Amino acid sequence: MQARLWLLLAAQLAALHGSLVLQQTPASLMVQTNQTVTLSCKTETSPSNTRVYWLRQRQALSANSHYEFLAYGMSVNKTVYGKEVEQEKLAVLGNSPRSLLKLQSVKPADSGVYFCMIVGVPNLIFGKGTQLSVVDVLPTSPQPTRKTSSPRKKVCRFPNPVTRKGLSCTPLIIGLLVAAVLILLVSLGVAIHLRCLQRRARLRLLKQFYK
Repeated sequence: MQARLWLLLAAQLAALHGSLVLQQTPASLMVQTNQTVTLSCKTETSPSNTRVYWLRQRQALSANSHYEFLAYGMSVNKTVYGKEVEQEKLAVLGNSPRSLLKLQSVKPADSGVYFCMIVGVPNLIFGKGTQLSVVDVLPTSPQPTRKTSSPRKKVCRFPNPVTRKGLSCTPLIIGLLVAAVLILLVSLGVAIHLRCLQRRARLRLLKQFYK
């Protein structure tokens, strides 16, 4: 309860935003069922006694997505867990400047994006996340098929007596520029939309800690 109050007070000082202060590795990971997974979070500029919190986002980023608090390390042998967390399969090893989240006997239900977070002043600072995918069978890359080369037919080409010169490329260039501008505008709109969805999810996280 004390940790939740501290999180709420710190978060009310400013808006939430991502930061490069926390470096998570790997960026993505695909493993088979029942394997053990270790995720790393490294803090670069925070004090050595800073607590590192681990969160999970099960759903794809949307208006209804939210963060699930998993755990944080109090000391070498003590971990504080969130509600409905299977403590026997999850452990936090170490703390700032390097925290490890160890997941044992993972299942497909454990798939999601795992974030580490610290309480900064005046912001909550998030890592970029690790995308974990748990599957029963790992996909195999298809073997390249060799194409049998057929003998090439010799084609006699005669020079074209009429050559066209001075064709104008202006309409083609204008069309390509317009298409490029449209693609940039669409990409910018998608990025802004995803940013807004991520902001809503982090605000829901604050409400969870306040309860």
